[in-house]
Amino acid sequence: MTASVDDRIARVAFNEQGLVAAVVQQWDTREVLMLGWMDAEALRRTLTTGRVTFWSRSRQEYWRKGDTSGHAQFVRSARLDCDGDTVLVEVEQVGVACHTGTRTCFDADDLAPLVTDLQPGRTE
Repeated sequence: MTASVDDRIARVAFNEQGLVAAVVQQWDTREVLMLGWMDAEALRRTLTTGRVTFWSRSRQEYWRKGDTSGHAQFVRSARLDCDGDTVLVEVEQVGVACHTGTRTCFDADDLAPLVTDLQPGRTE
């Protein structure tokens, strides 16, 4: 039996502001494109329309990626993390994902680790 949209949304652990972080990833390359915020209605719209919808914390309104830029995100899948407090949305990105005009929001500032000689399993 397939869970209803309401059942799926009920599994999400929204924060005190009623929001959940949504990590957006290109479905085939696994490239992380951006992070946005969703409330229950934005998640509902995302799951039922096939286009990613976010809640803008600064503008206090919904926005659907691509409506003004043409750089749309078409949903391929969505899943919760183990705690239910982050949504991973796999998309087919059309155009760029970042408002700065770059493919991903994560190519601007490399915070390279200060410790580079650690090997798996080694703690010192």
